[in-house]
Amino acid sequence: MKLYDYPQAPNPRRVNIFLAEKGIEVERVTIDLMQREQLNPEYQRKNPACDVPMLELDDGTCISQIRGIVHYFEAAHPEIPLLGSSPREKGLVEMWEHLAFMNGLLAIAEVFRNTAKGFADRAVVGPHNYPQSAELAERGARRVPNFFKDFDKRLADNEYVAGDFYSMADITTLVSCDFAKWIKAEIPEECGNLRAWYDRVSERPAVKANP
Repeated sequence: MKLYDYPQAPNPRRVNIFLAEKGIEVERVTIDLMQREQLNPEYQRKNPACDVPMLELDDGTCISQIRGIVHYFEAAHPEIPLLGSSPREKGLVEMWEHLAFMNGLLAIAEVFRNTAKGFADRAVVGPHNYPQSAELAERGARRVPNFFKDFDKRLADNEYVAGDFYSMADITTLVSCDFAKWIKAEIPEECGNLRAWYDRVSERPAVKANP
């Protein structure tokens, strides 16, 4: 089993924190995104989406996309559940993890991929080239403050994002908050609930091991 990885990037970091929380060790193969190794024909044959991370099983099965990878490991290693234990918890984790991804990670990516010089022809992850869009960058910049405010409100009455238990929803929210620094956005001072939660989960060993 191999995990094709680029630890510096936000999406691989989500999986790496998830695996560290569960204590799972997997052989890593680095795919250098700066050298566009994800577009190499050999890698593209295994992963037509041309992204990372990607999990290759011992039988040659390849699973890309964060949700596919974490659901595989959660089913294979149900101890220390990070996707919820009860039907209620599972639903809440799916809901809040997706909201963090859509309204946090993707909003920040809209800014980053549409403004960074290295992505002039690579504004969208995948096998196809797309030009940057100033309009999308501007929209993303407007979305990020709302992400902070919405999750600050959620954490006013909840210890963790999905409720009273730590989960993948926290991992994606944390990674989104850190990714925001790439576009010079920080959690506002007035978002005290989000800041307190961020400081607390940042001290977890799995997070510290995957900065």
